[in-house]
Amino acid sequence: MSATRAADAADDFRGPLDIARAATVVLDGRDTVVGWSPAATELLGFGAHEAVGRPLSAFLSPLPAEGPLPAASDRPAGAEPPGASGRPGPGPPSGGNEIRLARHRDGHELLVATTVCPLAGGTDGTGGTGGDGGHGGHGGHGADAPGRVLVAAELGALRQWESRLALLQGLATQSPVGLAIYDTDLRLTWSNTAYEREIGKPLAEYRGKRADELYSGGTFVTPGYPKTLDAVMHHVIDTGEPILDLHFQGIPPSDPGTEHLWSCSYYRLQDANGHVFGVCEDAFDISDRQRAQQRLALLVEVGRRIGTVLDVVTTAEEIAEVTVPEFAAAVRVDIARVTVMSGELPATGSSAAMDLLRVGEHSVDPAAADAAEPLYPGAPGSPADRYPPVTYPPGSPQDRSLASGGLVLDDNVLVVPLRVGGSVLGLVTFVRSPRPEVSERPLSRGPANTFDNGEVALADELAARAAVCIDNARRFTRERSASLALQRQLLPHHVPPQSAVEIAYRYLPSDDVTGVGGDWFDVIPLSGTRVGLVVGDVVGHGLQAAATMGRLRTSVRAFAQLDMAPDELLTRLDDLVGQPLDERPGTRDGAASDAYDELTTGATCLYAVYDPVSRRCVMARAGHLPPAVVHPEGRVTFPDLPAGPPLGLGGLPFESMEIELPVGSLLALFTDGLVEARDHDIDQGLDALGRVLGDPAASLEELCDRAVSELVPDATTADDTALLLARTRQLDEGQVAEWELPAEAVAVGRARELATRQLGVWGLDELSFATELVVSELVTNAVRYGGGPLRLRLIRDRTLLCEVADTGHTSPHLRHSAEDDEGGRGLFIVAQLVQRWGTRYTPAGKTIWTEQAFPPVEFG
Repeated sequence: MSATRAADAADDFRGPLDIARAATVVLDGRDTVVGWSPAATELLGFGAHEAVGRPLSAFLSPLPAEGPLPAASDRPAGAEPPGASGRPGPGPPSGGNEIRLARHRDGHELLVATTVCPLAGGTDGTGGTGGDGGHGGHGGHGADAPGRVLVAAELGALRQWESRLALLQGLATQSPVGLAIYDTDLRLTWSNTAYEREIGKPLAEYRGKRADELYSGGTFVTPGYPKTLDAVMHHVIDTGEPILDLHFQGIPPSDPGTEHLWSCSYYRLQDANGHVFGVCEDAFDISDRQRAQQRLALLVEVGRRIGTVLDVVTTAEEIAEVTVPEFAAAVRVDIARVTVMSGELPATGSSAAMDLLRVGEHSVDPAAADAAEPLYPGAPGSPADRYPPVTYPPGSPQDRSLASGGLVLDDNVLVVPLRVGGSVLGLVTFVRSPRPEVSERPLSRGPANTFDNGEVALADELAARAAVCIDNARRFTRERSASLALQRQLLPHHVPPQSAVEIAYRYLPSDDVTGVGGDWFDVIPLSGTRVGLVVGDVVGHGLQAAATMGRLRTSVRAFAQLDMAPDELLTRLDDLVGQPLDERPGTRDGAASDAYDELTTGATCLYAVYDPVSRRCVMARAGHLPPAVVHPEGRVTFPDLPAGPPLGLGGLPFESMEIELPVGSLLALFTDGLVEARDHDIDQGLDALGRVLGDPAASLEELCDRAVSELVPDATTADDTALLLARTRQLDEGQVAEWELPAEAVAVGRARELATRQLGVWGLDELSFATELVVSELVTNAVRYGGGPLRLRLIRDRTLLCEVADTGHTSPHLRHSAEDDEGGRGLFIVAQLVQRWGTRYTPAGKTIWTEQAFPPVEFG
């Protein structure tokens, strides 16, 4: 068969045994060929002049019941061997057709399907069909008269035609794709069974209707195309361009309560002559697929939007916001009070009596929210003050969910517990509107105010993911609460007044996302009315950072009480941080704690000591930012203080710097959280801090407030913020008396005389006896064990301070003398007479100091 003929046959829906196209043979009563069509010549290769007059058996023979079949190479493409379809070889393939074995003129064999039709007035005998010349039929005509017509076609062609018929039959009756044909006036002329089911009526009742009449109110939602059925079909008819996979949203007549989504395709119909007679529509309902995609998209959105911050309340609010209106018309989230307040798990056992707080609520219609339980997320106070308690009556869906620990579906209300392990953190209540508008609800096969099985499973998955996020936030809240409590205990609660400086400070913990850090500050009273000022920063956040900060602050205080110079103090602190692994906190069996290493290595510190008598300040730093010095006239400088390495590195020295501060100077110590932020670098922060502190008329409290509002406008940062301001003072000359004495025995009496006279001037005669004993003992020890010259100094401050300095470096030790010892009791007596005593070393030697309380004031 030629290519043209094959193409024509492919487009020809007539059967292969149709007499107009099949191989036709006219037989007489003896099965002799008396007529031979051109199609028969094309099929078997014999011309009419070769075939006419010969018996049919010369060309066709019946298939044997058993025996060899023609070789596969001899069978036409697509032809199956007899019996392949379950039928016997010589039986009819379908209807009254019969399979025969044909012999082509070139010698090869092929399977053909044949059928016989008697001619009117011809022989009506059965004739011979076995190929042996047949039986001579006896009728009204002679044996040579035409009596029957036999038509034949290749078996493969017949099979292909039958498959096409089955395909068409399946599309018309069994396909789930709705098919419809509209004429050029866009009136429906035919539809298949699926389309009938969608309309809900037989074809006869809606034939001739327009598409827009059948789906009134529907619209195409695919962007870039017309919105109406009428416009889309006209476009296809006018242009001939098919449109594929166009999404149409509407309500089918068979399901008036639910909106559906279809994937539609359109193509123009025309006959063999090119005449356009209509347009074909195929539409497949993808509502289920769309719902599945929406559910998957909602899960993705939940994963993206829930748990953005480690805060229980914020996470609960995110649950409500992300599920309205995509999943429900209203959502309420109730969390256990202990979880909101302190991050603890609710008590195990029955959760029916759980104290709940309504921390999240969102609705399509804000007026539909429960007015009796308003939310005040912006109100001051604790979460318990801002969010109302919630109680549910017995038998309510929420009460049943709490009692059972499982989800409860009650009409249009779905309650899902927030479960983590064996604990219930709270409840999520999803509510569908009783009579929602179509545009306000998600696609749903069932009624819009109920939840189907897929949506119940989706709600359970949403709650499970939300519970994990809330549990993470709960754990963070618990650790943050513990860290804050620890930090508050470790930081100064109250800084007592100091004679050396006026103090003001601010401390801001880091934001809820970052967690509590390790910044600290301290003000340490020292001997001789001096004061120690310190700020520090421990890298990291959380309990470890807070605990490490406490260890460092305690160590600084202990070293400062020993009157160490700033550089020596930092060296000792660095040794403590960098101590051997087996001596570090958190070490077990010689293995150091990784968390401790990370937190302590890189800690920074700045320590300064100010003396109000000499107005000199000595400072040193370990990797910390230098302080700001504001002179009385408002000029701001940042001293070029040697940086020193961060604590914990070890092996590198620290250097001190000494500067003289005029009375009224301002010393500002701070951590990097104050001057460093995401939107600016440290240099910009230092410039801003200098501008704020450069107002000499402002009080320290005002300067603190301005610095925080200018540099930390939201009052939250990613790092702790510490600011310590100290305005320097100088002791009045009348408060200090100082004398130089020789290192001789006569100096003891002279010292007693000078001290007693000065106490009389100050009106402290009641302290004369004790002071004489103290001065006598200290000067005696200096003469005996130290070196001259000696210096005696009395300071009248909040207490009476007595200091004796010498050039020796040997410190006296308090000890208990035996009964037979002749000496050794002097320092013990001194310790009983004073509040405190100690030794501090200087480059020139040492100073022994004592501190005595003033006598109580009597009121008449």
